[in-house]
Amino acid sequence: MDIGLSLLQISAAHALNDEQRRQLRQLSGLDDEPANLVRIFRISLALIAASLIGLGIIFWIAANWDSLTRATRFILLQGVVVIMCIGAYARPAARIPLALLALLAIGAVFAYFGQTYQTGADPWQLFALWALLGLPLCLSVRHDALWTPWALIAMTAISLWLHANTGHRWRLDQREIHFQVTACIGGLTIAALLSPLFAQWTGAGRLSMRVATTLAVISVALLGIAGLVSSEISGQFWLALFMLTIAAAAFISPRLFDVFSLSGIGLALNILLIGLLAHMVNLDSARWSIPMLLFLGLAAAGLLAATVSAILKLSERAALNGGAK
Repeated sequence: MDIGLSLLQISAAHALNDEQRRQLRQLSGLDDEPANLVRIFRISLALIAASLIGLGIIFWIAANWDSLTRATRFILLQGVVVIMCIGAYARPAARIPLALLALLAIGAVFAYFGQTYQTGADPWQLFALWALLGLPLCLSVRHDALWTPWALIAMTAISLWLHANTGHRWRLDQREIHFQVTACIGGLTIAALLSPLFAQWTGAGRLSMRVATTLAVISVALLGIAGLVSSEISGQFWLALFMLTIAAAAFISPRLFDVFSLSGIGLALNILLIGLLAHMVNLDSARWSIPMLLFLGLAAAGLLAATVSAILKLSERAALNGGAK
């Protein structure tokens, strides 16, 4: 709900004078400082400091690379993880930034391990282990400051896994669609686990859910776009269209409604549907023409307008129920 717009509507409806409008604005609290501004500011500064400290440790090790033995490098990196975890447990006030630093240090350990031993493991395995080992840390701290980077790590692992199992190429193959189905389900599952449906167990907020949803929608939409490149529409396109439709239906529900996520899904569906229309029109004509481009442009504008209108109506419905986000 837009408080400023509501104040203007009330003022106009009741013909309030300047003094009455001032009192109404004062009662609304629109100009008051947010109650949690100081807390958010302190947490933000602590997270920035933790990130800078983590980068400083990595850069220091890199600057002294030749003077440190292999064992010393491992001890330093692992020591950072252990010390930060102990600090997060012992100092609740600094738990979030210290835990974030520990999560980043876990990735540094795996990166150094992969560079040192050259085990031949695929990169996705290191990211998957990073996400797995960071999961208890995220569940303990229960804050978006950890769940958001964890979502990036987990989604990167899924993307690298798909890339490794499809021959490290962009070309689509119908025989590999089961890998793509698994990757799509995995990405959307992560977004679902970070949603308010599981917030009582994870403590995750909407930021981490939106990050995971955005990455999952981009991956699925790119898969669908690739399914339109060939002369025949491949199964990957229909897979992407189905997955996005399911995701849109989930976010329309009152309990899970989120304007940001629903807008991203709606945009992806618009792109796929207009791509399908362009593919179908192109099959009936040997080449593009100005009327054809005009028709596609008008169709895209109309579909986008309908999508925005539907999201606005859903947002108004959620606002009336007290759940608009």
